[in-house]
Amino acid sequence: MAGATSPITLYGTLIQHAAENLSGIVINQLAKPGAPVIYGGSPAIFDMRCATPPMGAIESMMIDCGYKQIGKYLGLPTHTYMGLSDSKDLDGQMGVESGIGAILAALGGINVVAGAGMLGSENCQSLEKLMIDNEICGMAWRLMKGISQRDKFETGEMLGECLKTGNFLGHLTTLRLFKEEQYIPKLFMDRTSIEAWMSQKEKRSLKEKVREDVEKVMRDYLPAPLDNDTQKELSEIWIFYKENL
Repeated sequence: MAGATSPITLYGTLIQHAAENLSGIVINQLAKPGAPVIYGGSPAIFDMRCATPPMGAIESMMIDCGYKQIGKYLGLPTHTYMGLSDSKDLDGQMGVESGIGAILAALGGINVVAGAGMLGSENCQSLEKLMIDNEICGMAWRLMKGISQRDKFETGEMLGECLKTGNFLGHLTTLRLFKEEQYIPKLFMDRTSIEAWMSQKEKRSLKEKVREDVEKVMRDYLPAPLDNDTQKELSEIWIFYKENL
């Protein structure tokens, strides 16, 4: 925690974080040489007003992105806690912190990102937030895919056809590619016009929409049964640990 259990400077905290991670890796490799490791952790700044480690603070995210670069330099996969929020509710703070964190983690190329569904720093797992974070992660994933050049799409012939009709909406290429070019969020992400929104008889909040979605998923979800080989393997693992604990 920068300013409490590590230097107040982000640079100094990164140095301490690297030393602690490397010492853990050494212990790990002494115990079992060649064992796979992931470079990461859960560092944060220390909020001097509240005496808390805010995971949604931009400085905490900067530390995460910084140690990702160190882990990559060492040739190791990386893990971090981002996309979570210090808020205690599904509110604006949650959206800001979760959205910024998920996008930075995606742009930074962090391999394993924990934080989806987390409220109250790392103290609460919310199914409603998990639904919202699914949309945020969808946007981050679309961002990572970037802008692609598509053969024979931006051609003079196609542009000429659309100029004649006055729009691109009815062109067959639009119908064929719009789901690839655009990430389509679920219904609880409101993109309707103000007129359509005003005409709604019942204006539900985001929290109400997401809660209904959670209840529907929990009610309707039927997990696929495990195949026989997987069940056998799990049984053997359980028997082994039962006998050796």
